[in-house]
Amino acid sequence: MAVNDSVNILNSAYLAVEYIDSFLPDNPLQQPFKNAWNYMLDNYTKFQIATWGSLIVHEVSYFLLCVPGFIFQFIPYMQKYKIQQDKPETWEKQWKCFKTLMFNHFFIQLPLICGTYYFTEYFNIPYGWEEMPRWYVLVAQCFGCAVIEDAWHYFLHRLLHHKRIYKYIHKIHHEFVSPFGMQAEYAHPLETLILGAGFFIGIVVFCNHMVLLWAWVICRLMETIDVHSGYDVPLNPLHLVPFYAGARFHDFHHMNFIGNYASTFTWWDRLFGTDSQFIAYQEKEKKKQCITKK
Repeated sequence: MAVNDSVNILNSAYLAVEYIDSFLPDNPLQQPFKNAWNYMLDNYTKFQIATWGSLIVHEVSYFLLCVPGFIFQFIPYMQKYKIQQDKPETWEKQWKCFKTLMFNHFFIQLPLICGTYYFTEYFNIPYGWEEMPRWYVLVAQCFGCAVIEDAWHYFLHRLLHHKRIYKYIHKIHHEFVSPFGMQAEYAHPLETLILGAGFFIGIVVFCNHMVLLWAWVICRLMETIDVHSGYDVPLNPLHLVPFYAGARFHDFHHMNFIGNYASTFTWWDRLFGTDSQFIAYQEKEKKKQCITKK
């Protein structure tokens, strides 16, 4: 009975969003996107789209999303939004990070990406324009993928902090006490595989079109680069997402090597009390600000 009620609620919500969408003006980018998508389908094989297309989406999205944080370090005005102002980025650290990223991207992640075509074939996932889900379905699916990945990340990330294994794997990611956006995927190859596995679980559950895989790649990169950016910029649209953790939440984890284990949301840390030190830290900072103002 409870399952039927839940299904009815979801169906009602879907119909309501569909009804509202019918009144929205046409998206001026839809036709160009449709033309580009159909051109891709007409000129490339599914293997090329799934493999090299996915690699291009990942690489272009990753480094484009890193650009704002990279530029911030050269703008004095933006330094007031830097969380750890006493630890500026250095060229040496950024170059070291970039070299490790290139290794991980092409020797760890690319072999996994090469399996994308076989994944879509096995599950009979379509590529065509006509089968592409509506934007609000994609948004809901990406949110579902984020919830699943967040749960996986919390428990596996917390495990990687266990004193018996921390120094062998996860310590590499913590080389940078003050994180910056490009460092989001700076990690031991084993960590890339262990924590990265959470990305694929949501895809297995929700994927009904190739476009979801690319949309979820972009959403996940947007989130992880934001929380590693080192800057708490006001009017960040990601803070409109319910229970979103944000840069301060994860920056505290890099400062103290403990607590705040979740990747995207705050609920697992609240449930298990692993955000208690962060909450205490925030209260101290508020008191300091009040004293300074007086």
